[in-house]
Parts: sequence; C-alpha cells; structure tokens
Amino acid sequence: MTKKTALVTGAAAGIGRACALRLAKDGIRIGVLDLNLDGVEKVAQEIRDAGGEAIALEGSIADRGQMEAAVAKLRDAFGPVTIVVNNAGISNFIPFEELTDSDWDRMFEINTKGTFIVTQIVVPDMKEAGWGRVINISSSSAQSGSVEQVHYSASKGAVISMTRSLAQALGPYGITVNNVPPGAVMGTIMSEENKDRFKMPMETLKRMIPVGRTGVADDIANAVAWLADEATSYVTGQTIGVNGGRVPS
Repeated sequence: MTKKTALVTGAAAGIGRACALRLAKDGIRIGVLDLNLDGVEKVAQEIRDAGGEAIALEGSIADRGQMEAAVAKLRDAFGPVTIVVNNAGISNFIPFEELTDSDWDRMFEINTKGTFIVTQIVVPDMKEAGWGRVINISSSSAQSGSVEQVHYSASKGAVISMTRSLAQALGPYGITVNNVPPGAVMGTIMSEENKDRFKMPMETLKRMIPVGRTGVADDIANAVAWLADEATSYVTGQTIGVNGGRVPS
C-alpha cells in the first residue's frame, strides 16, 4: 500500500506534537505545521530520527494563502494529503460581559474559520484518492460549557457541528470526518497558559474524573491514530470523547 500523507496543524507542542509523532509511528508521512517554525522543525527532526518521514511547515491556519503554500510544499514532498488533523487553535478566559467584538471574531477566525480553510484545501486530494480522514480537535468545553469561555466554547461547538455536516457531505467519496473533544489534558500550551484560572485544586479535579487522573497528549493522539486507520471506515460524523469519563459524548 502506498504510504499516506497527513497534515497536522498546531503541531509544535502538546496534542499536535503527540498526534504527529503517533501517526508517524504508523508509517504515515507527516506535514508538521505551526506558527512556531523552530518548534515544528524540532518535531519533524524527532520523527526523522525515529525513522519516519516529516517536513516542517509554517503558517497561520486562518490565512488561506499561507495554507495553500504550506499544503503545496507538503504535496511536493510527499504527495497528496489524505489525512488532516485540525488541532491548531487558541483559548483564553474572559468574563462574558467583558468580551469584545474583536475577542469573539479572533476566536472564531482561528478555531472555526481556520479549520474550514485547511479542510477545504486538502479535501480535493481526498476526493481524488477516494479515501480520506478529517479529524478535528474540538473541546469538552463545547459539550459542557465553560465559565468565562463563552466565545471559546461556541467556536469549538461550531467545529462539532461542522464535523457532522462534513461527514454527510464527504461520506460518498470515501472520506470520514470525526472530532475528538479533549478534556482536562495537562502539559499542553493551553493548559499551562490557563492553569491559574482553574477554580479548584488539581487533586479535586482528578477526583471528579472517573478514571482518577487528568489526561496527557498521548491519550488524544491514540484516539486520532485510531480514527486515521483503515479499520475505521464505518466511523464518521462522531464525537469521540477522550476525557476520562467526565463528559458524556
């Protein structure tokens, strides 16, 4: 079987990095994309050092021109892109009354419009191949809601709705579309930036999670690898919650 090529966005660290490394372990060629070029170059080198194939790509997912250039570079290196992991995104905490139009617009520009742009650019490759995997990283906050994150939760809720609609639109072409909403994953850029905003001690949070621990990036990467596999061709339009049982899907 011809090797497959995947684009992983927001892959300089955290969940994106873990997804890139995990998919590379399965023999998939990886386009490692982020605004942080130094970061993705390190991740791409990690993959190559482990015997895989990877290329570092730089750009903003909300900039169509940058994404077209990045995907063209990936195609030139490894061929058509038939797997995309839409992981790149932003998050912050702002009380609802203090949200500005620009706060709202930026959140949707990156988390929702960016996911739309990247997916639209790579879908022609998948249609041509008659096979594809679109895997969106949403958020458990879109399922449960989150105090001081109305804009963030709404933007990720839109990603979940986008997933369901795209699954119906692209299913006839052999393309599956699913999303993974992480819950309480520690050690990521977002969790580190926002850890002071948690309203409870970490041990209290752990006790609220049925499995008794918070998540790590590899927990999400393993679910992504499963969704990218040949064996999941009958799984589409789904929300695969990876949250230790705290939030029902």
